[in-house]
Amino acid sequence: MLKLSSPRARALMTTVATTVVGFALIGGVVIAQTTPMEPIQWDKRRLEQLDRNVRRLERAVTQRNAAGQPVLVEPDPELVALQGRVAAMDRRLGDLEDTFRRVNADNERMTFQLDETQRDNTALRARLVDAEGRIETLETAAELNAPIVANSPTGNAAGDLAAAVQLLGSDKPRGARALETVVATWPDTNHAREANSRLGDLRVGANDKAGAVPYYAAALKDWPRIGWAANTTLNLADALIATDRETQGCAALAEFNRRYAEAASAALKTRAGQIRTSAGCD
Repeated sequence: MLKLSSPRARALMTTVATTVVGFALIGGVVIAQTTPMEPIQWDKRRLEQLDRNVRRLERAVTQRNAAGQPVLVEPDPELVALQGRVAAMDRRLGDLEDTFRRVNADNERMTFQLDETQRDNTALRARLVDAEGRIETLETAAELNAPIVANSPTGNAAGDLAAAVQLLGSDKPRGARALETVVATWPDTNHAREANSRLGDLRVGANDKAGAVPYYAAALKDWPRIGWAANTTLNLADALIATDRETQGCAALAEFNRRYAEAASAALKTRAGQIRTSAGCD
């Protein structure tokens, strides 16, 4: 008894499929597949019949081979044509693979060259930034070290002083130079005196009280009666005492008492007393 799922049944079906593809020449008679076969319903009876036919076919082939008349199996022409097309497709596929390999190699070379170009660009960009920074530093140094000449950006002393004070908030070196320009452009004015007072404050802020003294002294020339004068006088006294010029510092305190103390704030009077005590002024 044969079962459809048995190895024998599967072998029989494979043999039948192979026989249908081609045709056999047995004893000079050509057996060929000429017309499509109707679908077969494989049941137990048909499988047994197929098994018997295959056995007879095997015996016939064995007898022909033993008699020196080998069986020749010729392939189906359509199969031959299909094999030719497959071979052509294999060749085309091989050509495409070669092309892809060449393209990949070219891409790798281009990627390497691109990486080198990017590295070169990065290096050049760094050098350019460095050069720009050095040029800017040189230009700034040249600008800040150039001689001070009279120049009025706004056309009046008050406007020039206000512009210089505003510039101090964002750029101290240029703001200080603007104050010096105010002094050079509007000498003997209260605006120039205030500019000198602010320049003295900048020196003190830079821990240079000795350098602040000339600016404070210029600001207090003729002892102006103006709001900032009292504080500037105390700044002058403190800078003189801090640079071992107690006698001159005490003289500046005396001028404060004589000229500004009466109208000065309580905070300024307290500060004046502290400076006098620390310096041992009479």
